[in-house]
Amino acid sequence: MSQDTCPPGVREAFSRIQVSAALRRKAEENLARWLTEPIYDDSRPQLEYLIEAGNFNALFDAFFQEIPFGTGGRRGPVGYGTNRINSFTISTSSEGHSEFLRRRFAGLSKISVVVAYDVRVFGDLRGVYDRGRPNPLLGITSRDFARIAASVYAANGVRVWMPDPRENRFLSTPELSFAIRFLGAQGGLNVSASHNHPDDNGAKIYTDKGSQEIPPVDEELAKIVEATREARSIDFDEACSRGLIRWLPSEVTEAYLEANTAVSRNPSARSARVVFTPLHGTGLSSTGQALIRSGFQVEVYPAQAEPDGAFPTVPFRSPNPEVRESLYAAMEYARERRADMVLGTDPDADRLGMMVPVNGDWIFLDGNDIGVILTHYLCTQGKRPGGRPFGTTTMVTTSLFGRIARAHGLRVVDDLGVGFKYIADILNEIEIRGRCRDIEARPEDFLVAMEESHGYLVIPSVRDKDAAGAAVLLAEIASLLKERGRTFVDYLDDIYREFGCVRNILVSTVMTGARGFTSIRKIQDGLRSRPPALIGNHKVIGIADRWDESGPLGSIRSGTDRMSRDMITFWLEGGARLTVRPSGTESKNKVYVEAAGEPLGNDASREALAAEKRRLHGLALEIARAFTKEMLRHIDVTLPDYALEISDLVALESKQDFAEKLLPELVERLRKGERGPALEAWVDSRLRPYGADGRLLVAAAVRAYRNSTRLPEEVSQWLAAAFPAQGEKAYDPRKAGA
Repeated sequence: MSQDTCPPGVREAFSRIQVSAALRRKAEENLARWLTEPIYDDSRPQLEYLIEAGNFNALFDAFFQEIPFGTGGRRGPVGYGTNRINSFTISTSSEGHSEFLRRRFAGLSKISVVVAYDVRVFGDLRGVYDRGRPNPLLGITSRDFARIAASVYAANGVRVWMPDPRENRFLSTPELSFAIRFLGAQGGLNVSASHNHPDDNGAKIYTDKGSQEIPPVDEELAKIVEATREARSIDFDEACSRGLIRWLPSEVTEAYLEANTAVSRNPSARSARVVFTPLHGTGLSSTGQALIRSGFQVEVYPAQAEPDGAFPTVPFRSPNPEVRESLYAAMEYARERRADMVLGTDPDADRLGMMVPVNGDWIFLDGNDIGVILTHYLCTQGKRPGGRPFGTTTMVTTSLFGRIARAHGLRVVDDLGVGFKYIADILNEIEIRGRCRDIEARPEDFLVAMEESHGYLVIPSVRDKDAAGAAVLLAEIASLLKERGRTFVDYLDDIYREFGCVRNILVSTVMTGARGFTSIRKIQDGLRSRPPALIGNHKVIGIADRWDESGPLGSIRSGTDRMSRDMITFWLEGGARLTVRPSGTESKNKVYVEAAGEPLGNDASREALAAEKRRLHGLALEIARAFTKEMLRHIDVTLPDYALEISDLVALESKQDFAEKLLPELVERLRKGERGPALEAWVDSRLRPYGADGRLLVAAAVRAYRNSTRLPEEVSQWLAAAFPAQGEKAYDPRKAGA
């Protein structure tokens, strides 16, 4: 279908979008096909609405590419278009995966897959579409998409195992991985967007090992999926009656929970009172049950216990335990009940977050903190008999992992690319060949793996991150600390004294749409061609580009390998490092900063340690801010310092809008004496495109602006009252002694 059939007004509007001519042609061709071919008839009313409303940026973003096969699958906003998750992209993903499985397992008479799904439901919370026109996607759930996928697999002769959709049952990502291995299936599919916005969804594809494909095989899969334009299907009920679709047996869950409860090192340590929140997701049936079966006193935070794909009680609608605010409500509940810890999982229950009480306040521990605690505990609780244990992590995770593990005799791989699939690949290699790199081992020699984004694994029978076993161990550690009158901060401080204090900061910059796609690419290209000699006031003393084929990674093996290796690391004077990469699952780039110190000795005072933590945190924060400015210069964007305090959940264009338009206009109105409900309504209306809980998203920036700008007292007071911080008593690592 030629782009000539694209409406002339659309073509003119697309021509004004600052992207390459190739991307514009692609968008025109894809849109023309969706506007004319009968298979897309149900999408036409909403596409016509976007054209009539002049929402050409959204229209362009929906069509400028086929939704890419990223880190293990497709993920993105639900909607109409080739760059959206919908019935077409889900069904073609399943069709392409079926073809891939037939090629890979050509000698098998029967191929099977496990299909899982989370709690998501599309509500068009972003307000993209017209509520007055037909919209068959509105209200579609992960379960609905899973039924579509299962019908496609069945039509291709692939047997499907899945939770019974007539029951209110869901399947977490780690249990899916376990189920594939337990049932001897050849693959799996998870319909989930993990911790993304409620209006996002995805199709995450798994191998017969229970992991995701890695390069170069994942490119073969990606090419088949992306080339698939049609999908065969069979009626779901008919497929069930013919035995092509079967319900997942309860034995899988029992075995999965048994494996995770068996990780305990001290079954008598059960005094901790745990408040658990699944953040409305699948975690209650996996992590929650593992805690309960292990004998802990568990209270499930009732307001977030029920599955609800709109995540209505979670700040920013961001059900991600990496975001500290996601745990604040459960923390207040735990404070009232004098609990000893809060544990929370994201919707597919592979990530785990934690808050704990310290001296009357509650602090949030980030993914590196939690992983360091787990690693140290497992390393000091005795080795498994029969072999030397090993552990793995990624290159952007805290270097404390390697320091601790090596000091306790572990064989360590700590230079992996980002993504748990690379950690799983180490286990797969050892399972198949008995060795990986210079490590000779068996899978049962595996002790621990972690990544900075709150992902942990402590059992070899799962090949993805898993919150369940980590939660059991953390509750056990909490019990031991409670019995000794100590806190998790005390535990971490002892680690810092022995191995050195390390501070890690992650800064993400969301850049949406085709323009964002171009900006992310421009930043990486600019940093390669014109790398900075200084980052802030700190001299760059070394650079490593994982695209460098003369380096230790060797030749780039595929396009997916090239994408995964799109990482540049800078080493700075003073013991700091910085790595920048585009996200593999979201429209953002990520900057990982680490500032590392030397061991202070076991007799170092609390005051000396607090000073060292403040120094390193300040250093990491300074480097992160300086590099963000350097990075944005490559796309001709300048933000004032206070705008850098806006939540990383907010897109770059909204940060620019806030600094250049919203805040100046608000201050001017306040200077003129405007007050009252009309002004409040204007603020909320202007902030609505930034995301849910708009005032909280920009509250830190408003505070920074007030602190750096001379304002009339009444203006400053109004801003302080209008933009309060949520959970001000919660952990702030910039405070003294944190």
